[in-house]
Amino acid sequence: MKQTLRVLISGVSIAGPALAYWLHRYGFDVTIIERTPALRSGGYGVDIRGAAVTVLKKMGIFDQVCAADTRMTGVYFVNRKGKSQGQISEVSMGNQQGLDIEIMRDDLSNILYDLTKDKVKYIWEDSITGIQETKAGAEIQFIRSKPQTFDLVIGADGIHSNVRTLTFGEEKQFKHPLGCYVSIFNLDNYLNLDHCQLLYTTPGKTVGIYSARDNTEAKGMFLFQSDPLKYDRYNVEEQKKLIENVFQEDTGWETSNLLKILAESTDFYFDEICQIHMPTWSKGRVTLVGDAAYCPSPLSGQGSSLALVGAYILAGELKTTHGDYTRSFAAYEQEMRKFVEKNQKVGLVAAGGMIESSYFKILLRNLLLRFPILMKIMFKMITKMIAKASNEIELKNY
Repeated sequence: MKQTLRVLISGVSIAGPALAYWLHRYGFDVTIIERTPALRSGGYGVDIRGAAVTVLKKMGIFDQVCAADTRMTGVYFVNRKGKSQGQISEVSMGNQQGLDIEIMRDDLSNILYDLTKDKVKYIWEDSITGIQETKAGAEIQFIRSKPQTFDLVIGADGIHSNVRTLTFGEEKQFKHPLGCYVSIFNLDNYLNLDHCQLLYTTPGKTVGIYSARDNTEAKGMFLFQSDPLKYDRYNVEEQKKLIENVFQEDTGWETSNLLKILAESTDFYFDEICQIHMPTWSKGRVTLVGDAAYCPSPLSGQGSSLALVGAYILAGELKTTHGDYTRSFAAYEQEMRKFVEKNQKVGLVAAGGMIESSYFKILLRNLLLRFPILMKIMFKMITKMIAKASNEIELKNY
């Protein structure tokens, strides 16, 4: 590389630090900016499969990530009195032991941050307000920091990407709602769950609890179908009230208790279940990676795998072209596009499997749970589809 190119990455979760690791390794000068004051805690379990496992090994953190595996054994469906209606094993849900990893999102985020915190510059509690391209580079305006010029700007800032909005326009052009919303929050493992998840379903709604971090804590979940809702993404109390309004009339199982815990929770996540579809992920000196470009939906479990693979390929192509962003961005899209499309299809299946629209469908599911052979056949097909999608790319050695 003739000169050290300066790269600004927006977003500190999975895609951002993973990309920063590879870019620093290839000799780029990397800065990451994040609007929050520190790493976000909480969130849900994410799966690392197929090509993404290979990326972890190339980064030298495979063993570390494996050590944080949730070691979940399966899901139990319960009725309103808490009586089990049947079980689905973790293998049935597409997680093949020894081949796939499930890790809490914040655990993976912490591992990636620790890997990069001494190698790249992190700017906290700040955000990009303007991107102006010139011959010299991309002039960046910030909320707090003084304006700076970078050679490249990369949005790794999630579904509601600020970089995407500034570069490509409003989110609604690219967001494909899947008709439901999800909330995840921390709680004590008061049911003494042992590496498992309990789900209680009514038409259009699912309430869940699953153990986390070797059963030392648990996560609560509210999932519900709804037409698009209007609310302030930064107003947690408004979001909690919205969830309470949806679930307050249902007193089945642990619903009432979980609503009380939710009201006091400080570790809280809420968002629409959607996918991001874009005709192109790049424009000039700006490109997107991870959920910002191709979110497969939070329920798919595939988002982190796409982020890790996307970061590896984007950085690799920039290395190959010595920072020629026009060529490298085009090559990145060409390498990733089919892989993304296959995994987004998995996201559609996953969203449909987490919520039932009628009592008849709930009854039918419970009936199927009593016939393990039928369930085994059905989930073998799902596992095969997930495994195929997660390996639907041949990684280059950059």
